[in-house]
Amino acid sequence: MRSVSLALSGLFLATVSAAPALAEPLNAESAQRFVIGRTFSYTCYEGTVGSGRILKDGSVAGTIQMRGKGNARYVTLPAGTLVVKGEAVCAKLKGMAFQPCFDLEKTSEQSFRGNLAGADRLWCQFQRGGSGRTKLAAQTHRQNASTERVATAQADDPH
Repeated sequence: MRSVSLALSGLFLATVSAAPALAEPLNAESAQRFVIGRTFSYTCYEGTVGSGRILKDGSVAGTIQMRGKGNARYVTLPAGTLVVKGEAVCAKLKGMAFQPCFDLEKTSEQSFRGNLAGADRLWCQFQRGGSGRTKLAAQTHRQNASTERVATAQADDPH
């Protein structure tokens, strides 16, 4: 769960690929304007993918598929998970021994990259809009839930 929380925080936060010439650092205020309330799909350095949204209260809701394997899972993190500390955007995660903060860089009008502060190799790339893969995972989850209800109802019917 800690890795899911860290990945989600880092990726969403990191909330919010283009030519390097377009890269521009995002301070906390500009990151909030760029990210809050918008849906982003993301891909991280070790293959984790998903999509989600950061709300004004610092909560996060979205999907995550760890290392690009297995089923995508719907995950939420409570209000106050993402916080601004000075010019840094940080994550308050239950059970973490430290509070990770992120370096954010706008890579285009529709995308940004987030690095764990001080660790340039630990990054996620974010693109506005949800991913088709994530939408398919959500649709499959709804279909499975419907199938389970029908199977339960049939098992309960003696005829």
